[in-house]
Amino acid sequence: MEVIQLQRRHIEHINSLFQEGYLDDQFTQLQQLQDEVNPDFVVEVVSLFFQDSEKLLTDLGRTLEAQPVDFKRVDACVHQLKGSSSSIGAQRVKNVCIPFRVSCEEKNRDGCLRCLRQVEQEFVFIKNKLETLFRVSNISRLSKASRV
Repeated sequence: MEVIQLQRRHIEHINSLFQEGYLDDQFTQLQQLQDEVNPDFVVEVVSLFFQDSEKLLTDLGRTLEAQPVDFKRVDACVHQLKGSSSSIGAQRVKNVCIPFRVSCEEKNRDGCLRCLRQVEQEFVFIKNKLETLFRVSNISRLSKASRV
């Protein structure tokens, strides 16, 4: 595949993530922090987000299964997840955290469990989509390097 086609595919993929509401302008700001000195900055930050979020989601599941449910702990985890998803521009994950926190405030276990399933689903979607984006980006970068 030519470099131009790879670049076009990369741009189309990013645009679709914005159009579908997976990403917001914060992701663009994150990309602007990347430079030649640290060309993997976005991948590194997003990878940390993935690792932290997976731990938080596991913790949320365990906490919601415990009796009685520690809603303060659930809310703290959701608050952290909302903040980290917001910081990388994962808009749909962040948006699900809003009703999740409301369910925590209401001590609504069933509502929290529904929101947990939704946030897990949105997390899997964004993780898969960003991993695809990074693979395309890496292929494009490698193709450029081989032509030099």
